[in-house]
Amino acid sequence: MYEILKLLLEICLFKKGPQDVPYSIWLLRLFVLVYAGIRYLMLVMHTDHLHTFLQILVEIVLILAFSWLMLYINRKLDRFYQVSCAFIGTDTMLNFFVLPGVLSLEIGQGGWPVFIVMLVLLAWQCAVIAHIIHQSLDQNLFFSFGLSVFYLLASYQVIAVLFPEVASTH
Repeated sequence: MYEILKLLLEICLFKKGPQDVPYSIWLLRLFVLVYAGIRYLMLVMHTDHLHTFLQILVEIVLILAFSWLMLYINRKLDRFYQVSCAFIGTDTMLNFFVLPGVLSLEIGQGGWPVFIVMLVLLAWQCAVIAHIIHQSLDQNLFFSFGLSVFYLLASYQVIAVLFPEVASTH
């Protein structure tokens, strides 16, 4: 497990890419469970358990659908498990680092410094997604960054439409 965490950190630091992730459905399932756990801790403060679980399910479907569609269009579906693991694993790792900030803002502590750190982590998440896209599709880095921004904005919009009570609390 240490090797997997180290690999995710190296992807987040742009040293490795999704091609270095083992091709494993078991690993994808594990990452989905850990992702769901971290996101549950972040979301349950704002809404009831049912809406929290539904939002997590929608987020996971969005990540997997984006991975599949992106790879399908570029005829690289054989990389699906690796790319999906990279997306979900790195997102889980970054959400783990965001969790203390979310909790401190929720209780009214931290203020601007915490907010700035969370914005930096959001920018880092965008860059990590671009790095994964760049590595998995062999595309231009600017194209990959644009696609990552589009994905983040589109997924936030879908969540805001489907779960307006969460969008109104932020």
